[in-house]
Amino acid sequence: MYKQFLVALSAAALFSCGQPQTKETETAQTGVWDAAKANEWYAKQGWLVGANYITGSAINQLEMWQAETFDTAAVDRELGLAAGIGMNTMRVFLHDLLHQQDPEGYFKRMEQFLQIADKHKIRIMFVLFDSVWDPNPVAGKQRDPRPHVHNSGWVQSPGIKVLQDSTQYPRLEKYVTETVKKFANDPRVVCWDVWNEPDNPNVSAYGPVELKNKVDYVLPLLGKVFAWARAAAPVQPLTSGVWAGNWEADSTLKPIERLMIAESDVISFHTYDDSTEVEKRIAQLKRYQKPLICTEYMARPRNSTFESILPIFKKHKVAAYNWGFIEGKSQTNYPWDTWTKQYTAEPELWFHDIFRKNGEPYRQTEVDFIRQITKQ
Repeated sequence: MYKQFLVALSAAALFSCGQPQTKETETAQTGVWDAAKANEWYAKQGWLVGANYITGSAINQLEMWQAETFDTAAVDRELGLAAGIGMNTMRVFLHDLLHQQDPEGYFKRMEQFLQIADKHKIRIMFVLFDSVWDPNPVAGKQRDPRPHVHNSGWVQSPGIKVLQDSTQYPRLEKYVTETVKKFANDPRVVCWDVWNEPDNPNVSAYGPVELKNKVDYVLPLLGKVFAWARAAAPVQPLTSGVWAGNWEADSTLKPIERLMIAESDVISFHTYDDSTEVEKRIAQLKRYQKPLICTEYMARPRNSTFESILPIFKKHKVAAYNWGFIEGKSQTNYPWDTWTKQYTAEPELWFHDIFRKNGEPYRQTEVDFIRQITKQ
């Protein structure tokens, strides 16, 4: 979800250079895994390789998980494809409105999903919140995709109205603590990603309706979210991935990046760049001496491919989750610039995704490569 059209967040300048200290972040920090514990956990996992996953039949997180559109047949079929090429994990997005709408049904469907994943020997990294794409999520029937547009229906969690309304934070706390507690000791869950790209300005697609000072709200709330998740005492690590900016030294990090790294049990990051830049990013993050997990990569036109990037991750023992798995309603085989440029047909070179709707590989040589390199 890292976008091509990044803009500087002037709001970050409102914060001091040091990590913001709140009661919540101080509480959370007391339970952050040290490097020894994190590396001990990581040594038991094997090399984690998978994708960011949504069913081809769903346009967003709500459509994937709501009772009327929860598609277990698609999950079974598609996770079977993943297992068939050696993938052993998937990163999967949740949404706070699912818990508000129907907590009992929501947990039941999560359990069904985990049962199917376990059948295919695939472990799940769940994502609790997300700051990218449509800031006005609404539960219920979701709109149809805009033709030829990348991720035209993906929704943020929490939405812009909730983010600005602190009276709704107790509901968010309940969502986080109950969700994490429900699966806190579940070996089928490999990790909790508490917030995806929390400070993403999102202006290329939703500029007119996006919150201009988003980071003012997200920064303090992110500290709370880490504390809420940690209070549920999960045996799995917590993380939130840095995704843009200069990571060369602690002094070059934005305040929110300092918080993300300080509160993460394992360090996660995004990169849609070529092999040279990926090597550089890994070198920058190794100073924390914790396991590294790349939770988003792979954009073919940007020279971020399986063949160029996966060998680097394997060499450095970096867990790898590419963006996109199967062609579907998310339309992420189309590039980011479909928000600003007119397309009338699918691109000859796909941006993301591995399989076509019918389950055939987009590129046979690519899946053959993934299958070969993931042999444990």
